[in-house]
Amino acid sequence: MKKRFSLRHALVLCKRNLIKITRTPEQLIDVTLQPVIFLLLFLFVFVFGGKPNRHWVWLPFIWGLEIVFVCGISLITASLNVFIRDIRYVVESVNTVLFCLVPIVYSFSIIPPAYKEIYLFNPVAAMVMALRTILLDGAAPAPSLLIKLAISSLTALGIGFLVFRRLKTAFYDYL
Repeated sequence: MKKRFSLRHALVLCKRNLIKITRTPEQLIDVTLQPVIFLLLFLFVFVFGGKPNRHWVWLPFIWGLEIVFVCGISLITASLNVFIRDIRYVVESVNTVLFCLVPIVYSFSIIPPAYKEIYLFNPVAAMVMALRTILLDGAAPAPSLLIKLAISSLTALGIGFLVFRRLKTAFYDYL
């Protein structure tokens, strides 16, 4: 995830002529890597013996919410990166710390009960748990998990659009 955020920041800065000269929607620059990541995940599942099941119908919905969340965060950080060029280092450091808060290498069951509800509002943790449930356990994700994932993803996108719209008019002066 750290490399994706850094690449998005670099795309906004490196493609500044595209943004300045043409009327390309700047938001499209953020979404270029998602299809490649999805194909790699499918390849990984099939290589290690995974088989499709009926719960795979949830995958597009979950990935859609991931795209919504990542676009919101990318709009915020890429907008700030235009004005504060060192923001990418802050994002990389925060991503390293947040990686420890996502149950990729450990199980969600070891989280203390007092923190489980708050933990589920982390869209990345919720997405990882939903994908793990579908791809590894062959079961449907919990509805409460999907609702929290949707709320936090849409909130991130809304805030991202507000920040981007507010700062967009000054991009041309700083690029």
